Amino acid sequence: MSDTKVMDRWIVVVGAILVQLCLGAIYAWSVFTKPLVEAGWSKTETQMVFSAGLALFAIFTVVAGRMMPKHGPRKLAILGGIVLGAGYLLAGLFGGTSFWPIFIFVGIVGGTGIGLAYVVPIAVGMRWFPDKKGLITGLAVAGFGFGAMIWVKLAGAWGHLIENIGLSATFSVYGVAFAVAVILGGMVMVYPPKDWLPAGYTPPEASTGGPAVAGTVDFDSGAMLRTPQYYMIFLTFLFSAGAGLMSIGLMKLFPSQALIENGMDPVTASATAGTAMAVYFSLANGLGRIAWGAMSDKLGRKKSVVIMTATQGILVILFPYMAGKTALLYLGATLVGFNFGGNFALFPTTTADTFGTKFVGRNYGWVFLAYGVGGILGPIMGGRLGDLNNFPLAFTIAGVACLVAAVIAVSTKPPKAA
Repeated sequence: MSDTKVMDRWIVVVGAILVQLCLGAIYAWSVFTKPLVEAGWSKTETQMVFSAGLALFAIFTVVAGRMMPKHGPRKLAILGGIVLGAGYLLAGLFGGTSFWPIFIFVGIVGGTGIGLAYVVPIAVGMRWFPDKKGLITGLAVAGFGFGAMIWVKLAGAWGHLIENIGLSATFSVYGVAFAVAVILGGMVMVYPPKDWLPAGYTPPEASTGGPAVAGTVDFDSGAMLRTPQYYMIFLTFLFSAGAGLMSIGLMKLFPSQALIENGMDPVTASATAGTAMAVYFSLANGLGRIAWGAMSDKLGRKKSVVIMTATQGILVILFPYMAGKTALLYLGATLVGFNFGGNFALFPTTTADTFGTKFVGRNYGWVFLAYGVGGILGPIMGGRLGDLNNFPLAFTIAGVACLVAAVIAVSTKPPKAA
């Protein structure tokens, strides 16, 4: 059925990127923290909203995976856009600068909307591009990485929305924009016809026993959760993502301190560290998603995960020695960000290659829980050791964890075909 007349599959890519650009709003939260602190919030309260968003994001990624077979990807994406948009709109209308309304509407409701929609472009993209799963997943999730920078800049340096219209109105504008854009992108989130294949593509033959050939055996979530491979992939993702999320949390604080200790004045040090995070890390994070996805189509998923986690381990261990010099700081932020972005291209495709594409939306939700756990453990460890004035130990622990992840990835073999 490869000659069946269907829509151009690249339209799906455009829709996927549009959806993910808005879901990246969760990483743009930092632009709101300064005005909220100035309005009387504690720093802890600002991080509670961010943590709630991450937690609900991870939880509802699992929920969305279970909902998708029944309701379909288009309805789920649209629902996610409505929930995300409503959260920000209601925060603007009723939140003002009060903690609890913003915590509920942005953190809980907004995080829920992101989780509902996140896995849809990944699952749909893999169905349309079985020949380019890595590249297409990388392109889709790159929107998430670049979206953060766009929303930060529109509220701040580019659009000056917070300065010109205020915090509440900015929340409302974003809510409307998120809802409209995700609904538009969600309209093309549909699977190809049954048995459709792109021209010239021949799928690998299914395994009839013994180790599964990548992508030829479909495990549902229950079967996947009974395999050791799931837990090995989970731990690999946990250690790799946890190291990256810890680095994000410390990317401005620690380099500022290191640069000052090396003789730079505090104002310049703060600006330099901010550039490392907002420009070098953020851009590399987005580009890494595309590059690692494309490379994995050539190198293979397992080899790519091993290379990414091993090099990340070395880089994170070396980062404390790079952070005090401007050029090395920018280089370190770029490389760590590049590898961090790779997680979001490699682990969805690794899930598909290991457990099949049919249930990838549901299965990847369970794998993605590793990101939620890493988002708690990594930053908390970094913050605690930072309070003890031992940032280098935090980076060393995170780097060693990445090296352990590489060993786990090497040891992971295909599950037995049923």
